[in-house]
This record gives sequence, C-alpha cells and structure tokens, in this order.
Amino acid sequence: MASAVLPSGSQRAAAAAAPPGLRLRLLLLLLSAAALIPAGDGQNLFTKDVTVIEGEVATISCQVNKSDDSVIQLLNPNRQTIYFRDFRPLKDSRFQLLNFSSSELKVSLTNVSISDEGRYFCQLYTDPPQESYTTITVLVPPRNLMIDIQKDTAVEGEEIEVNCTAMASKPATTIRWFKGDEELKGKSEVEEWSDMYTVTSQLVLKVHKQDDGVPVVCQVEHPAVTGNLQTQRYLEVQYKPQVHIQMTYPLQGLTREGDALELTCEAIGKPQPVMVTWMRVDDEMPQHAVLSGPNLFINNLNKTDNGTYRCEASNVVGKAHSDYMLYVYDTTATTEPAVHDSRAGEEGSIRAVDHAVIGGVVAVVVFAMLCLLIILGRYFARHKGTYFTHEAKGADDAADADTAIINAEGGQNNSEEKKEYFI
Repeated sequence: MASAVLPSGSQRAAAAAAPPGLRLRLLLLLLSAAALIPAGDGQNLFTKDVTVIEGEVATISCQVNKSDDSVIQLLNPNRQTIYFRDFRPLKDSRFQLLNFSSSELKVSLTNVSISDEGRYFCQLYTDPPQESYTTITVLVPPRNLMIDIQKDTAVEGEEIEVNCTAMASKPATTIRWFKGDEELKGKSEVEEWSDMYTVTSQLVLKVHKQDDGVPVVCQVEHPAVTGNLQTQRYLEVQYKPQVHIQMTYPLQGLTREGDALELTCEAIGKPQPVMVTWMRVDDEMPQHAVLSGPNLFINNLNKTDNGTYRCEASNVVGKAHSDYMLYVYDTTATTEPAVHDSRAGEEGSIRAVDHAVIGGVVAVVVFAMLCLLIILGRYFARHKGTYFTHEAKGADDAADADTAIINAEGGQNNSEEKKEYFI
C-alpha cells in the first residue's frame, strides 16, 4: 500500500516566507515528500534529550533505524521547520547542518540562550508519519555571587550574621558555608522570577578570639559550574588581653637573698594593649623595686619581698592579669627552685604552688608517722613486761631456783584452791 502525505500548514508558510530563489526548490521538496511514499514498516525514528549551558552549543540529532530514504525534517518548539532534508528554510543562522543522510539529520545550535529551551520535533515522512521530540534544557550559572557581613569588626563572644546571594541561575543553586576547613550550616531562601532563581543563604556565627583572621567562605554548587565558585570574607575579632609573666633573671630560677629578680610581662590582645601595670597583691611594692614598662626589677632580694606580684593589661574589650608568687630562699639554699605558674584571670588568678611548701607538708606527715611508730612500740613493750612479771610471782622470796619453781607452782595451785562457790 502507498498513500499521499500532504505538506503541513507550517511547511507551506515556511516555503512562502523563503527567498524567491529558494521558494521554488522548497515547494518541489514538499511536493516530492507529499508524493506516494512506501509504508514505513520496520522504520524507527528516535532522538535524545539535550542539556546545554547557556552560551554553548547544542546538538540535535534525528536518527532512523532501517531507513528506506524517507524524508526527515526538524521543527522548533513553535513547529517552524528548521531543516527539511538538507535545506534550512528558517533564517536563524545559529542552526547549522552537521550531517544529513537517509538515516540521520544532525543540526547544531550555537550560542544557546534561555529562550531556546523547549521541545524540538523530528518528523519522518512515512505512512503513517512518525514524530519524535527532543527537549533542550538550558542551564544558567549564577550571574553574580555576593557575600555581606553584618559587622566588619566583631567582639569576642558576639553573634554576627553573614549573608551570601547567588543571583539569576537556573536551576536554583546550593550554597555551602565554611569557616576555615569547618563546614557550617546556613538557612537558605529561594526567589523565582521568570524561570530564573535567586538564592540567599544566612549564617549566624558566634565568634571567638581564635576566629580572628579566619576566612568565612560561601561556596556555590550548580550543574553549570565546574570547579569551585566561591567568595569569602575574613573575620576580624577583637578580644581582651592574654597576660603571661616570664622570669628573665635569675637564669637558674632560684631566688636567694641578696640576688636580683627581673620579671617581664607579656600581653597580647586585639587591639594591642598600649601599657601594662605592676602591683603587689595585699601589700605595697618594695621601695627598691624598679618598674620599666612591662619589666619589674627588684634588686638585693630579702624575705620581706615575699608575696604575690600582679601584672595587669587592658584594652577597649576588657582587662586581664597574671600573678607571680615570689619566695626568697636563704643564701645557703640548694633545693630546686619553685615553679611559678602565672595565669591570666578577670577577678583573681591561680597562684603558683611553691615546692618548698609541698616539701614541708611531706616532712610533717613523715614526722607524725615516726612518732606514731614510737608510741606503738613503747605500748607493746610495757604489756610484754607485765606478762613476764605475773609469770614470776612467788619466786621473789625463794632461797634457790628449785624452791622458786616449787613456790611458783604452789602459787598456781593455791590460786585454784582459793576458788569458792556460795549457794
């Protein structure tokens, strides 16, 4: 069987709109396609969907299995003929023929835009006609990526808000947050406008002093983006001083009478403390002490200098201090020097523990144990003497040893005989 397939209205309109030189050729092609065409038994028309990034090239392919030279044509989403065989009636020069044969019609579309998205139809002139469509999906990467931070400078312990916006993408982007190498979780909102999406993500972050200078990164994930698309801002965090006392002299660390002592106060903060102050806790500073900036110098140490010395530093965020406990040894002292652990604090500080105090406590415990052993020894010795004395009773008045033994045995018998029972 054979049948006639008449040209469609869009095909006739495309022929009429063609330039005069091509109009006759197009009409002849349409009439030849409309002539008697063998039945399309066994022929199979197929195509594939296309995903392309905006501005790149999309390739559309209409393929035929077991072709019998039937006519193939390609139509756009408005069902206007792009190619009829190897002839292009459409004036859009972005469409170019890549391959034409009895089994394939392959066309490229350059500089793809979002308006090119939709269904494209492949038609095969058989009896009955066959039609298949391919969908072109256009991906649009974010037009712009912006990060905004609530405060340029934050104070330690504050919560700040950071926002990141990815504008005009298709589909909507996914935004991820990082603080250094640590991933954080934000809250995203999506706004759609004319098939395009704008995503804004908000991050609430509590800052600490160790966050100063650390980058906060907004990273975008999108199928049209290869590699890492990101923007970042560096945190600037102000924090109160951190104070540490360093003994610079004597080098061996043992402070004896007559020696000199030099302590250096190290204070680090943001903003940097402009000055530090020294004081003596619960007492006045020795008259022979010399203060020079962060340094404290005490010459000719004596036991009246014993005590706790405090270094204090402050900035616009707050203040902090560190304590040093001084113990002056005798000139003959050879014990290990005390280790002074100076730590910063707000209201008070943890004073250093002197090893000499610990040694004194240990000595008292050892002395108490020795005294207890002596008392216990004397107690057991007295009880043992009493036992021997009772055992020898009756032998004191004996003239000789035999008589003493007899008297002792007699004493035991007499003691037994003296037991009486009254009823």
